[in-house]
Amino acid sequence: MTLDHYRGTALAQADTWLTLHDDELRRRAVQAARDHDTGTLVSLTLAYLTQQGSSGVLTSPRTREAYALGVAQYLGHAAASAINVLRPGRHDAQRYVQAMLAAGRAPAGVQLKVAAAGCLYRALRWAGATEADPFRDVRVPRDPTSGLEKRPPYTEDELIEVLEHADLHTQFLLLLIAHAGLRISEALALTWADLDEGTRRLHVRSGKGRKARRVAMSARLARATRQFRAMHAPGGPEHARYRRPGRDPEFVFRYATPQAARYHLGQVFKQAGVDFRGFHPGRKYAGTRLLQQIRDFGRVAAHLGHASVDTTRKGYAQLAADDLKDDLAGW
Repeated sequence: MTLDHYRGTALAQADTWLTLHDDELRRRAVQAARDHDTGTLVSLTLAYLTQQGSSGVLTSPRTREAYALGVAQYLGHAAASAINVLRPGRHDAQRYVQAMLAAGRAPAGVQLKVAAAGCLYRALRWAGATEADPFRDVRVPRDPTSGLEKRPPYTEDELIEVLEHADLHTQFLLLLIAHAGLRISEALALTWADLDEGTRRLHVRSGKGRKARRVAMSARLARATRQFRAMHAPGGPEHARYRRPGRDPEFVFRYATPQAARYHLGQVFKQAGVDFRGFHPGRKYAGTRLLQQIRDFGRVAAHLGHASVDTTRKGYAQLAADDLKDDLAGW
């Protein structure tokens, strides 16, 4: 499914709510809330996000998925805790936060769940089902541990080990993350036209916040791109076998979801005997070694697609420590 097709589908799904008379919209929302009808309330929330959210129909698939999961989790908690969704108690929302923290969920993850639950209530108010806004004053404590401490970058030795066990497909994906510093959503959205191994540049058309950028390729990534294109691009000897039915041939990767990418990379990490800590430590690796090379937070921020240089400075300032230099050698 192309991004345009996905957005068209999201708009069509939202229209199933928008075409309702106000009284019917309210009736359905009230009934779904009383019944703890997760499917209907997720649909209502996503319709609100499509029509009234800050990004509207341009809201990323990943954000929609995260909000859908967050709404479902909150409704499950509400049902188990006998919370009246339309008339929650004044302490119910904060107790939900404390329950998640007590269960060991990281503050950043709790914040995302709170955002999803807050969006549910905005959708319910939009539908005229309630005036409740229980998450308005909820506070989630900051995590004092830095991101680099919680999930440090992969080391040079770890990546070398994994790349030795990787086939052409997973090697290319890993280099996009660990050399180009792409987010997994950015890598999976790449088309063949976005890759220019001749000039050693790739085009991220819709990064975080829908911002486009040009990203430099390392020599190894450019070489892997040429090899991957020769085998798997349209016209290549492995294209027909590689291409998954239903996936538009313009896309570089045959799958579109982070879950599928996680499975493939996770298998290679397991074979290499290296702990797979997710995609972001690979992106951190790209940022750390580039910062060690050029010592310019602004250029690192541009490479990684950060919204501001402050984001980069806060995340990577500690890398000036001398004890990291050996790990980051070998760019």
